[in-house]
Amino acid sequence: MRNVVIGALGLAAVLCTPAVAQDYPAKPVTVIVPFAPGGASDTIGRLTTQIMQPDFATPLVVENKPGANGAVGAAQLARAKPDGYTIMAASIGTFGINPALQPDLQYDPREDLEMLTIAVRTPNVLVTRPDLEANTVEELVAELKAEPDTMLFASSGVGSSDHLTAELFWQQTGTTGIHVPYKGGGPAQTDLMGGHADASFQNLGAIAAFVKDGKMKMLAVAADERSPEFPDVPTFKELGIEGMTVYSWQAFAAPKGLPAEVKATLVEDITTALKTPQMEEQMAKMGFEVLANTPAEADAFVADEIARWGEVIKAGNITPEN
Repeated sequence: MRNVVIGALGLAAVLCTPAVAQDYPAKPVTVIVPFAPGGASDTIGRLTTQIMQPDFATPLVVENKPGANGAVGAAQLARAKPDGYTIMAASIGTFGINPALQPDLQYDPREDLEMLTIAVRTPNVLVTRPDLEANTVEELVAELKAEPDTMLFASSGVGSSDHLTAELFWQQTGTTGIHVPYKGGGPAQTDLMGGHADASFQNLGAIAAFVKDGKMKMLAVAADERSPEFPDVPTFKELGIEGMTVYSWQAFAAPKGLPAEVKATLVEDITTALKTPQMEEQMAKMGFEVLANTPAEADAFVADEIARWGEVIKAGNITPEN
């Protein structure tokens, strides 16, 4: 799987590469997942490393370090030695939202971490309880304007992508609602289906089966194009609501300062694993699209996401408590 392109790294980098980099890997590699087992980052981290493992010289060990929307595990990564033996699989919240939301963050994705690749993405979609009177986004907006601050929008937690997508929706449509944070997407979805919440922005893959079973209504998809799985559901752009293209995503990163050869090895192994038919099939079943882009593309994307969500957080006066 590994064919490091030395020429692309530059002759000087090769000559200065320490022996430890040339021998990489010589011991187990820890893959931090800064969330509890079972979530999207955990699943993607474990699937990727499982595919990598047969061609990787040493064990890849996944360790869950949950807390503070991924900040606990990310801070641990930032403190780790930049030798390639500690990497991380995490989400939009850890890389793109926390820097603007948490004032005492113990890491900066742009200064302390090396982005290896944006692995996968899935669009957020607007769903409602099945018996909500509104059947279109236009009807929902009209209801929100007629009765401000009455509709309950469930999310998987403060600062999550579903929370901020709801806030963005209110800002773009001139409406308001009541944010109801839960401890994870599962409880939020359960209360939505049970009629205890009115609407939510959830990952497409997480709720597709519920929509098909009639347990939720899907009004719009926050994607570039309509979902092939739900071709009758419009995008927000089609409805004239600009700025509402929102994907949740997962990425791999390492501590800042990796030797160039080690970084090239990790990038090639991870992206090759992500692009296998096995991985693409598994991701499609979960509603994810494989990206597996370059470190430079990942850096630019994360910078854009931090700026984007920082503006939404500032405009909505959002704090870690609300």
